[in-house]
Amino acid sequence: MRSPKHRFKGGRPDPKPPPGPPVELIIQGVGGEGDGVAAGPIFVPFSLPGERVRAQGAGERRELLEVLDPSPQRISPACPHFFACGGCALQHWDHAAYLAWKVERLVGTLARERIETEILPAFAAQPGTRRRVALHARQGGREAARLGYKARKSWDLVNIDVCPIADQRIQAAIPALKRLAAPLFEHPKSAPTLHVTLTDTGLDIDITGVEAKSGGLSADARMTLAERAAEADIARVTLAGEMAYMSRMPQVRLGPARVSLPPGSFLQATPQAEAAMTAFVGEAAAGAHRIADLYCGVGTFTFRLAEIAPVHAADFAAEAIAALTAGVATAPGLKGVSAEARDLIRRPVLSQELKHVDVAVFDPPRAGAAEQTAELAASNVARVIGVSCNPATFVRDARTLIDAGFRLERVLPVDQFLWSPHVELVGVFGR
Repeated sequence: MRSPKHRFKGGRPDPKPPPGPPVELIIQGVGGEGDGVAAGPIFVPFSLPGERVRAQGAGERRELLEVLDPSPQRISPACPHFFACGGCALQHWDHAAYLAWKVERLVGTLARERIETEILPAFAAQPGTRRRVALHARQGGREAARLGYKARKSWDLVNIDVCPIADQRIQAAIPALKRLAAPLFEHPKSAPTLHVTLTDTGLDIDITGVEAKSGGLSADARMTLAERAAEADIARVTLAGEMAYMSRMPQVRLGPARVSLPPGSFLQATPQAEAAMTAFVGEAAAGAHRIADLYCGVGTFTFRLAEIAPVHAADFAAEAIAALTAGVATAPGLKGVSAEARDLIRRPVLSQELKHVDVAVFDPPRAGAAEQTAELAASNVARVIGVSCNPATFVRDARTLIDAGFRLERVLPVDQFLWSPHVELVGVFGR
């Protein structure tokens, strides 16, 4: 625990205090972005419920100067970059209290639509398990760029040496990633982001933000990029999906299948969360005769479901569907998989097309699945399983199903974006 009085000068990218007189505040709770909330409301980062703090600034959002009376739930952050880095918001909070807060927020979101259900114990990701990170690069020297996350409430970069949320193999590669990014700054408007995915065959890196209007990287820069990727034994490097280097195909195992990933593919953030979610979805789908997997991606749930019953999978990304289809050949014994590339917003799978389906799974982007949910609500599907990275849109879609006669039977909260305000869930609906 911190000392009773702890100054937070290092907690701001700008060490100068913001304008406005210092004030003492009592923190009453934690808001949706992870900031402490005092009466007003006034939001104070890095503060916890019950604490008496000194803060400075004007308006609703202030900066923390001192914790005068710390909460017993206050702990030392795991990362030396925490107070400046914008990547995490809640490393200073005891894990049990932090996780309970996430579940309470989810319950509150459901309550706003008058939805009551069984909330199961949350799955909680552990430090050092993230296999996907997005690292921003800024120009440094010829041999190494600056690399890290954006500073809190700033466009400045926090140049990191470690990242406790990331898998150790990603952390170990940070020096090599800084070298890899160094040749990307031929154009002054380039602001590269390295989207790093740890696969079973090594690191897969898709780089965006390199200025392309001037012709993109020169042949010399591309050569340097490839040489440094080879030095670091990186599996593949792409520039906004265009191949720049590959020593071997990035692959992952999804249930019984081995899937070769297209550049920039979506995967669940941690393998452990993926395993927990697929097991939960598989249990909920047990006994199905025919299954629809909507917004299927490269098959995170498809292959587990196809061990239960024939599956029809659909997703807007043609590359993902091609990867899923190729993966079917690596998994003998499946009950059958058909797949199509289909825009489920403009062309949702219609209720008439679902007449032989008794279980449907949907895992949409943050915007939710309003159009597809309307068709599910009008169908004869007996059970729907919703996977969501955004409780607000999940609740909207849940209301559509409930109004059509479904009941939300149970929800599994999923915390795989550790130390952030973000919470995910899987919900099971039955008629």
